[in-house]
Amino acid sequence: MENENQDPNPEVEEEVLPPRNIKCGVAGVGSLGQHHARIYDAMENCELVGIFESNDDRAKEICERFSCRRFHSIEELGAECEAVSVVVPTDYHYPVAMPLMDQKCNLMIEKPLCFNRKEAEEIVASAKRNGVVAQVGHIEHFNPVTQFLEDHIYHPRYIVADRFAPFQPRGTEVGVVLDLMIHDLGIIRQLVKSPVKKVDALGVNVLSGTEDIANARVVFENGCVANINTSRVSLNKKRELRVFQPNAYLSLNFMEQKGHLLTRRAAQIQRHEIPIEKAEPLFLELQSFLDCIRTGSKPKVDVDFGKSTLELALDITEQIQQQLENEIQFPHFEE
Repeated sequence: MENENQDPNPEVEEEVLPPRNIKCGVAGVGSLGQHHARIYDAMENCELVGIFESNDDRAKEICERFSCRRFHSIEELGAECEAVSVVVPTDYHYPVAMPLMDQKCNLMIEKPLCFNRKEAEEIVASAKRNGVVAQVGHIEHFNPVTQFLEDHIYHPRYIVADRFAPFQPRGTEVGVVLDLMIHDLGIIRQLVKSPVKKVDALGVNVLSGTEDIANARVVFENGCVANINTSRVSLNKKRELRVFQPNAYLSLNFMEQKGHLLTRRAAQIQRHEIPIEKAEPLFLELQSFLDCIRTGSKPKVDVDFGKSTLELALDITEQIQQQLENEIQFPHFEE
């Protein structure tokens, strides 16, 4: 006779399996790509299989540091990896990414997505045709500061972004808009969630053949205005964003991962320090990328978003290039 006290529907504990191991590679292990390799090597349930790198000395250094293999072609790397970070210069994103996607490799493509609109369209089409996870490395979207913004911004009316950095030759294959400003363009688009109505931009080339300092004023169809200042010839680093909305003002520092919020209550202004749990944005970004591969979910920053942000950056760049071409050429002064 069945025990009357026995639960007719006993709960069976399901065995929780660890996330499956993913074999990863890195194409390009320069100043940024080395950190992709470092994180893949350190991350659980992830194996850094190897790298593709054209510089012999650099390839030897990274392979010895992380005990991984050097591949001598993109195709060889793709044949051994399920996921690859594309961290080559921007003008090589397209020729590196396309054959990897044809091999069904999932890709983390560093920002900007690529060099022009045509390449962007083909990358997006290839990702969808091959059914791969393709994420774009807009790293600030994974900064804990950005998570706070996304949780607390509901009606932005005016945004000011300042992003300054000292000059370095790396990245000068593109202007400062595609190099640095595009970070803030992506964050602002995510916060405002409205089509762009108008753009006014100004730039100055100081140490390179393209703009090294740029300002853009972006007006959105919902009335929000963003003023973005960017320089790669600054003596000091700065990455700050200020957002104004009804009855509230937020000031956030992306470098220090801290900020404050001012709110109005009755006739009083109250200041609140923002509680942000600090973390390495690149680790969070790559962790999210691998989670998307395991679950088949859509990346937070997919190639469609990367493409539309690139198009806005190109609109700004083209306006600046036209302005520079129309200016009087001034003599170059040396000390």
